[in-house]
Amino acid sequence: MAVLEDRIEMAESSGEPTLDAMFEWLEKMPVPEGTKVEIVGGNIFKSPQRRTHWQIIFDVLDQLRARYPRQRLMSDVRIDFPGRLNGFACDVAALAEGFEAGDKGRLRYQDIEFVAEVISKDTGRNDYEPKKAVYAAAEVPVYLIVDPYTGQWHLHTLPKDGEYRGTLSLDFGDEIDLTGTVVDLVIKTEEFPRD
Repeated sequence: MAVLEDRIEMAESSGEPTLDAMFEWLEKMPVPEGTKVEIVGGNIFKSPQRRTHWQIIFDVLDQLRARYPRQRLMSDVRIDFPGRLNGFACDVAALAEGFEAGDKGRLRYQDIEFVAEVISKDTGRNDYEPKKAVYAAAEVPVYLIVDPYTGQWHLHTLPKDGEYRGTLSLDFGDEIDLTGTVVDLVIKTEEFPRD
């Protein structure tokens, strides 16, 4: 009954719900353990974390440790992005040195130097389309999509005017050379598992 009351309260409020209101509502929902929840363009998406998914995330985080101290690396932490109701839980986010918490102690998208998203079958379209556009609009310098279904990775760099000008797609086994970017390291992909 409380969920119904929350929905009525949201509907009766003036204007569109806020990200905070939507996440508060989600916290009251019975979301299974190990399920990632994001809001993309005002739509709620839930996807279970798979072993393959986590192994790739861990591998990327582990390699980023050569350049980033642990406190500048995040995974599945809510970050609000510009645009209409975009509260993402990036699979991997690397933050700039000296980053500061923003409003309500949350991370600020302006401090992100690198984002990686590992494709999930049911929500992969978000990573390739709306989230890519939001990351470009937010001027995230490096956006990496890792797709265990195709065995490929897609690197997006040089954000300008709401789109990425630099794009490179190669296969698992090919190195991701980020030495010409703010990340300044090479990520090896030969151990990325496939689905």
